[in-house]
Order: sequence, then structure tokens, then C-alpha cells
Amino acid sequence: MTRSLLYLIVILWGIAIPLEKTEAEAVKFRAGASAVDVSPQQFPVSLRSGKAMDASAVHDPLHARAIVLDDGETTLAIAVLDALGAPPEMLNEAKQIAAEKTGIPIERMLISSTHSHSTPPSNRTEGSPGDVAYRVLLVNGLAQAIIEAYEKLEPASVGVASHDLPDEVFNRRWFLKPGKMPVNPFGKMDIVKMNPGTSPDVLDRPAGPTDPELMILSLQDEKRKPIGLLANYALHYVGGIKEKHASSDYFGEFSRLMPSRLRADPEFVAMMSNGASGDINNIPFLVNRPPREPFEQIRIVAAKAADAAYFAYRKIDTYDRNVTLDMLEREIDLKYRRPSEEDVAAAQKVLALTDPVEISKLPNKAQGYARQTIRANEREEEFLTVTIQAIRVGEFAIVGIPFETLVEIGLEIKDRSPFTKTMVIGLANGRHGYLPPPEQHRLGGYETWLGTNIVQEDASVILTENLLEMLNELKSSIKYGN
Repeated sequence: MTRSLLYLIVILWGIAIPLEKTEAEAVKFRAGASAVDVSPQQFPVSLRSGKAMDASAVHDPLHARAIVLDDGETTLAIAVLDALGAPPEMLNEAKQIAAEKTGIPIERMLISSTHSHSTPPSNRTEGSPGDVAYRVLLVNGLAQAIIEAYEKLEPASVGVASHDLPDEVFNRRWFLKPGKMPVNPFGKMDIVKMNPGTSPDVLDRPAGPTDPELMILSLQDEKRKPIGLLANYALHYVGGIKEKHASSDYFGEFSRLMPSRLRADPEFVAMMSNGASGDINNIPFLVNRPPREPFEQIRIVAAKAADAAYFAYRKIDTYDRNVTLDMLEREIDLKYRRPSEEDVAAAQKVLALTDPVEISKLPNKAQGYARQTIRANEREEEFLTVTIQAIRVGEFAIVGIPFETLVEIGLEIKDRSPFTKTMVIGLANGRHGYLPPPEQHRLGGYETWLGTNIVQEDASVILTENLLEMLNELKSSIKYGN
């Protein structure tokens, strides 16, 4: 019986029988996006420096941005928060609220922080009324962004591409010329130094690579109008904000510029996530950059990033509207780093000093790191449990790591991933300090010091292998149509 004849019988006799859907009717993939302003409303609040700011000092709005994806079987959310780094307990509160309203399982939500250094603290449950109120605002704002993105789900298609932007990424760990390395806070000598200045008399060579790739996931509706865009770039914050001013840094400025780049409607949401940028910043070492007005360098970087995202967008030849989704989450126990008996004795000696003259002879920040050494030694817990995630969007993959991840780790994951394109998002679902690979641990430097790095020295190897296992599992589970 032909399809036309079947339709005729249904019309004439009113027979209510299910008909096979056409290809267009069978499309299940949907997407939604939302942005919620999470700028502080109660003042004063603290900034990273600990100094208070008043109501007039929000330079540009802070946001929680989210996209929700659904393929008819799996629904997942990806959110980006303008924050220095939010702890798991705070993020889990927001996830729980969103889960109750949307039905999206908590383990299918990835929330990352941009790591802007010009944002208020995200987890103060005591202290000034402004700081406590801001935590509540963030939790509710994050949940609202996910809920609104879910409520805006509509038939959609997805495309992925990337474009290199090497101009603005610089490895900040350097080998210095002989005799130029200062003593570190522990009274020892590192092999490399973070942010050593720009003098050619001091600098030898960078201690690691950079990752110039700016990657995007682009979402369009049925009329090919942009719905949302998730970008990723391995670059720390830029900075250069007026003192005591809150700012979303280049991440927020990028999001503000992208609608005009794509000629999108006001409902369009763009968001920039932080990649594996633990040792990558925006300082062009060996080059003396001209002086900048406050926020000027942020505008420059954001404009270049928006241009790169535009060029990537133009590379997308085909948007997939039959895309399928999958997501995996693992909890990994990592051992806390412990100081040696020698380290503890040295820290106790530093903290026992009372003579101002003797204290003045100590290396820079020696007392602060001595206190961190003692705290690490007295810590009762043996393990830190961290959450890692892997997401599959069709033939594209995303991984989330809850650390300031050094660039070598991100490059290795991309290189070894079974997917052609893999986005590595740092500071995802928590912030647990720096994550250097073992070879960078051997060189020393700020990112490897006990206190800035709190987990076992092979933690990056453990997490990388787990993520690659998860990616291979996601790859093998793809179901291809006829």
C-alpha cells in the first residue's frame, strides 16, 4: 500500500493509526541558550585583592551563561560563569535547583568559571553581608540561566570549527639566563620562573608551548539564525582594570561583541570558556607593549577573539540537525600533596622568626607559603575527590577539568582524542588549584609550588588517562544511521 493511499484511507474513514514520520518530522535535536546578569547588587563586596568595592564600581556586567542541548533521549547543560573559580559545593547547589526545575540530571551539567580576576568571591557563607548575599545571587543566577535555556529549547542544528589566534597567547614560564633566577619562597632554586618580566638581559626562552586554537560550537535554529555559541581559548584573564572595579574581562567583552559579528538577534547568547591556560597569559615577553588605558587591552583581545570566532563560524559548511548526545562523569580520588619533614622544619623555622630584620631577609612570600606548608602537613584528609566530565555532541567532544590546567595537558588530550575536534574546558565543576604535568613539576616555578598545587605530582597523568578512556567510550557508543 502506498503512503498516499494510506493517507486517503485515514481521511475517509477517520482511522487513527500512527504513520511513519518523515525525515523532517523525525528531527529530535533541540537547543536553547540564556544569559543571566549576576553582577553584585549588595555592597560593599570583596574583590580578589580583598579590597571592598561600592555600587559604582561594576565596570561591565558579570553573567552566568548557559546552553542546553537535547536529542530526544539525552538532555545536557553547559554553563559558563564570570568568576575567578567556583567551588564544587556552590556549583552543586545551582545544579540541584536547575535539576528540580528541568529534570536534567546533575551529572549532565557542566559549569565552568572564566577565571576573571576582577570578580567578587563566589563562596562566602560568612563575612560581610555583601559577600554572603553575592553567593546566593550566583547560585540562583546560575540555576536560572540553565532553567531559561531549557525553557527555550527549539529545533536546532549544530556546527563546529576552529581558527588559530596565536597573537595573544604567551607561555608565562621561562628559563632565565645564568645567575638571574631568584630564590623561591621555600628558600630553594627553581629552574623556571613565572612572569619574569620582559628584560632581554634576564629572559632565555619559554619553558613550554602555547595553544593558539580558538574553537567554537555554533547552534542555529530551523531558519539558520544563530541561537548560541560556545567558544574556548587557552588564555588566562587579561586584566588591566581600574582598581576596585568588577569586570568579566575579555570573556564578557567577547560575548558582547559576537552578536554583531554574526548579525544575530538580541536573544542570541555567546560565551567564552577558559581552556588549558594554567601557564598561558597575555604578556608578550621580550616585547615592551605601549601603555594601555584601563580595559583597553581587554577590548583588543576580545575583538581579535571575536574575529577568530567569526572566521571559524564561516568555516562551518554543514550543520547537523540529527545530532546525538552523550555524556560521562567520573569522580577521581587524588592524593593530597604532603611536605617532607625537611619542608615542615624549614616552614616552622620561618614562622618562628620575630625579629623584623631577620624577617625582611626572607624570600618574597616565604611566610605565606610556610603557613601553607604547615596546613598541608596537618591536613587530615588523604584524598581529594574531583569530578571530570566528557561530552559528545555528534562527532565533537568536550572535556571538563576542575583545575587551572597547564597547556601541555590540553594539547595532549586534543592530540590523543579519538574525536577530530575536542574542546578542553578548565575550571569546570570546581577549582582545585593548578594542574601541571610531571615534566613541569620537575622545573619548579609558581604553578608547581605546594599550596598553588595541592594534589599528587602525577595527577595530570591520572586525569588525562581517565578522560581519554571516557572519550573512547563515547566514540564507540555512536550509533550511525542507515
